[in-house]
Amino acid sequence: MQIIRDPEALRAATKALKDSGKSLAFVPTMGALHAGHIKLVSEAASQADAVAASIFVNPTQFNDAGDLAHYPRQEQQDLAMLEAAGCDLAWLPSVDDLYPDGFSTTVSVSGVGTRWEGEHRPGHFDGVATVVAKLLVAAAPDIALFGDKDFQQLAVIRRMVADLGLPVEIVGVPTVRDPDGLAMSSRNALLSADDRRRALALPQALKIARDRIIAGELVGRVLADAKQALVDAGFLKIDYVALVDSASLEPLSEPAGEMRLIAAATIGGTRLIDNIRVVSDTVAKS
Repeated sequence: MQIIRDPEALRAATKALKDSGKSLAFVPTMGALHAGHIKLVSEAASQADAVAASIFVNPTQFNDAGDLAHYPRQEQQDLAMLEAAGCDLAWLPSVDDLYPDGFSTTVSVSGVGTRWEGEHRPGHFDGVATVVAKLLVAAAPDIALFGDKDFQQLAVIRRMVADLGLPVEIVGVPTVRDPDGLAMSSRNALLSADDRRRALALPQALKIARDRIIAGELVGRVLADAKQALVDAGFLKIDYVALVDSASLEPLSEPAGEMRLIAAATIGGTRLIDNIRVVSDTVAKS
């Protein structure tokens, strides 16, 4: 696996791939890799001739300086995991590479980025859209893969790529879960053993809500019960539990078309997000 830190070296490496006729798949990450990221790399390898992944903890998408400071960093372990997964190129840009002196441009996506995470983490999606735009322009991949777990982020990136006309296909990959059902996340490492056990109430509440909605129960009542289940499990703060349209992310008061149940809540000191697909004619897997 080629490890690149210099922007010029990245351009040379990706140009060489393109000149040789190879297609390139790209997996942007913030490091602290887990099985969910490795699934992205494996899926990327099945869809392109070569795979590149980036590791960059993006400061502009953190609302809390303390959260940024405590974000787990494990570069050598991450690189070993990428190489074992078959990644061909690992790109590790610096903050100065992506945000040089005088940098003053922000990519802002309204609509799908306004509600939910956009409301509870002001400026977060501006940071995401800006850095992903820069990463895609620099790596120039044919496809880029993102996890469904950050479903609103995926929607924001798809909208941004479409609006800016970037020549890359965005591919969503289903959420990877631990055997007990908790969605894999770098933030899970921050959970105490007791909080980790109680956190299972989040995916469980979403699955129960999905089944009840499919069975025809009133959406408002189902969502209220899901929130209460989280409170009963010890979640300290519930930012939202909602049924939304999968494309627009607008809230739904009754089932219609392709839907997602989305949620964000805090257990202990750790904020978790999750979502699950909902279709009206069958119980779909997340």
